[in-house]
Amino acid sequence: MELPDKLKYTESHEWIADNGDGTVTVGITAVAAEQLGDLVYVELPQVGAKVTRGTNCAVVESTKAAAEVYAPLSGEVVASNEDLSATPGQVNEAPYGKGWLFKIKLSDRGELDKLLARDAYAKSAGV
Repeated sequence: MELPDKLKYTESHEWIADNGDGTVTVGITAVAAEQLGDLVYVELPQVGAKVTRGTNCAVVESTKAAAEVYAPLSGEVVASNEDLSATPGQVNEAPYGKGWLFKIKLSDRGELDKLLARDAYAKSAGV
């Protein structure tokens, strides 16, 4: 299972890329995408929405199940991947690329230290 080393992770299967400019990009891991199966719908947070670490902020639905996506960090949503409304399958095809979900402008960079490194996530996810 592909798990990029440069990313951070949550136990609830979100990945986080630090963009180096006070923002992060968020998506769901390949583990989550595989468990859900083919995605048919993605509901993303609105640009400008305030999100709090650990709270539900998006939904992904497959033919098998719906799953909540939790904000891995607190801040303001500065972008949502609008392409996913027409092509939600991009999350399955390229979870760490075109399948990103949203971007957050961080309100507390210290929260990044609470995220998991690749090996810790792999252990918690059983991969």
